[in-house]
Amino acid sequence: MAKIAFIGAGSFGFTRTLVKDILTFPLLEDAELALMDIDEERLEYSTRAVNRIVKEGGYRAKVTATTDRRKALQGADAVIITILAGGVQVWRHDIEIPKKFGVDTNVGDTRGPSGIFRALRTIPVMVSICRDMEELCPRALLLNYTNPMAMLCRAMQRESRITVSGLCHSVQGTAAMLAHWIGAPYDEIQYVCAGINHLSWFVKFEWNGEDAYPLIRQAMKRKAVYNEEKVRNELFLALGYYVTESSGHNSEYNWWFRKRQDLIDKYCLDGTGWNPGEYAYILNEYLKMEKGWRKGIQAWLDDPKPLDLTRGHEYAASIINAWMGGETFRFNGNVPNTSLITNLPERCCVEVPVFAAKRSLNAVHVGDLPPQCQPLTALSVAVEEMAVEAALTGNPELVYQAICHDPLTAAKLSLDEIRQMVKAMLKKNQPHLPQFTRITW
Repeated sequence: MAKIAFIGAGSFGFTRTLVKDILTFPLLEDAELALMDIDEERLEYSTRAVNRIVKEGGYRAKVTATTDRRKALQGADAVIITILAGGVQVWRHDIEIPKKFGVDTNVGDTRGPSGIFRALRTIPVMVSICRDMEELCPRALLLNYTNPMAMLCRAMQRESRITVSGLCHSVQGTAAMLAHWIGAPYDEIQYVCAGINHLSWFVKFEWNGEDAYPLIRQAMKRKAVYNEEKVRNELFLALGYYVTESSGHNSEYNWWFRKRQDLIDKYCLDGTGWNPGEYAYILNEYLKMEKGWRKGIQAWLDDPKPLDLTRGHEYAASIINAWMGGETFRFNGNVPNTSLITNLPERCCVEVPVFAAKRSLNAVHVGDLPPQCQPLTALSVAVEEMAVEAALTGNPELVYQAICHDPLTAAKLSLDEIRQMVKAMLKKNQPHLPQFTRITW
């Protein structure tokens, strides 16, 4: 019987969806599902949801719930992390303080000042989870869903011997979107996508073995297609390769779209994709959810209609099934760069094709990124490397230097203005950054 631990199980939507998919595999239907969260109320709701799934599916799974992380991890075969260190009321300052200095953020969970400060708070927690796993379940697989994905995975992969990969929806989501644009059945698409999380590039995109990029260029001439993803479509028209993650996210990762209000108005406010790019979009969604989350969860729990227990599209379930000896599974994962992408630094965290098999993750060699895609990607890697080092050593000067090189911040602020912004963010976050004891500014 497999044991699967959910750290941050109070993430109701994630936990419910992942459990539903996991239990569809015969190899996992009798698993122990160890739910852990520090929020007892959210944990209780998630436990009720998981028990409902187990009951309606007629599964033999065992459900346990605890606020004790070590108890959940003891003897685990796989660990899934979906945490938010500090909560929304702390994270909001990562968005709101930069805005006061002129840095307009749409999502703020991956890169830039907001993503870096989220990493500073979260990396110590993630490394401590790995330390517990080294003691309590050293052969377990750790799958991370928490952002900022690349920085968190890099810190864990650098500091621990635990097998770690990060999972994101952006690769498969983008591939499905492109297939839809050209009228291709998704199962007839073949692709190779490589780079770093949220900034990976489809270096190959084919329909039944034929290059489909000419069809994508043709599709982009349709106004509806262009308007759906303005930022990403502009990046494609300029660089020739399509990038993962939404226009809202990607508008933050470069110099071109958010440095002036006229550019924000032109590219970021009226796209028809799920997140066109207005200021603080995800923060505002989280704040709304905070007000009404109990009502929505209770409605799901009380709904008398039978659950749809059909397997969905979350990769974690298929990866864990392969890890436990089931069918080999291919996905795009976040792994150490062991010469997989040859024009990015060794050991940085890259997102490449990976094959999950019994007790192993096997990453695929890709080679060089295209030269027009490498500079932006490599700059983000450099910023992330500085931020990870800062989080692990408590060096505030490295935080400042990392943010100095962030493309959007550098397009908006002087070096002194960046220092003042970082100082304000460090001060606001001080209760959540115990590793920073040498702030002398």
